[in-house]
Amino acid sequence: MNNKARHTRIIKDEAARLGFMACGISRAEFLEPEAVRLEEWLSKGMHGEMHYMANHFDKRLDPTKLVEGAKSVVSLLLNYFPENESGNEALKISKYAYGNDYHSVIKTKLQEMMHTLRSEIGEVGGRVFVDSAPVMDKVWAARSGLGWVGKNSNLLNKQSGSFFFIAELIIDLELEYDAHAQNFCGTCTRCIDACPTQAIVEPYVVDGSKCISYFTIELKDQIPYPEPEKFGKWVFGCDICQDVCPWNRFSKPTNEKEFAANESLQQMKTSDWLELTEEIFKEKFGTSALSRTGAAGMKRNVSYISKLS
Repeated sequence: MNNKARHTRIIKDEAARLGFMACGISRAEFLEPEAVRLEEWLSKGMHGEMHYMANHFDKRLDPTKLVEGAKSVVSLLLNYFPENESGNEALKISKYAYGNDYHSVIKTKLQEMMHTLRSEIGEVGGRVFVDSAPVMDKVWAARSGLGWVGKNSNLLNKQSGSFFFIAELIIDLELEYDAHAQNFCGTCTRCIDACPTQAIVEPYVVDGSKCISYFTIELKDQIPYPEPEKFGKWVFGCDICQDVCPWNRFSKPTNEKEFAANESLQQMKTSDWLELTEEIFKEKFGTSALSRTGAAGMKRNVSYISKLS
């Protein structure tokens, strides 16, 4: 076995040991086709107030500008699909936020992975990424054979749907590269038809500034959308376009204990959210993805939705 094959096997074995559901590898190179698409998307203002999306344009498209000497992008998927739905009084929270914050959970795994690689291979230069830098994670995962970017702009996998996190190692090792995945969306338009705010403006194009997840997580001001009934009780994120996707019938509950639903979510009533102090919020949800909005953001979202009552 040559070095490329041996190193590739070490990486994929370690990914499986750490609980990742899939691992794929692609060559670190400039994403030429995506450059045009990203520029057009930004020029139309579809990033709304997510100004960070317009920053570091070159780094977003070229991994060698993030990691000097980068030769490979290792993409990893970690399942977060829950055993049961969470929430109370029909207030809905995106499934990825039920348990502990995925950033810290996955980063710990990736750091352990890098330690193992350096122990077994020797000096390996690179960085780990968990939704924390300008990396086009879905594009790299698709290039690594882990699925295809669907019409709702999520990565879809034939065996497991789309309820998973994506993370990367960008490293300076030459490895064996996986073939790109085929697109299996076909003529299906369920995600487009189901989106209540028409955020999926055409197949494979999502206007982020119209998405319920944008309004409830990214937006810092008052929600300007005039029809709260369209939100369908979603107070943090939205899973509608994933819930209706036929490929998610293959989703299976995660084995990752860190993603088990926070019991406090089941206990919170609308009135509890509206009366929540920052101190109590940190105590109950400080280690969860809900911390992205803080107590003030959650109270804003619940207050907006409660206009329907």
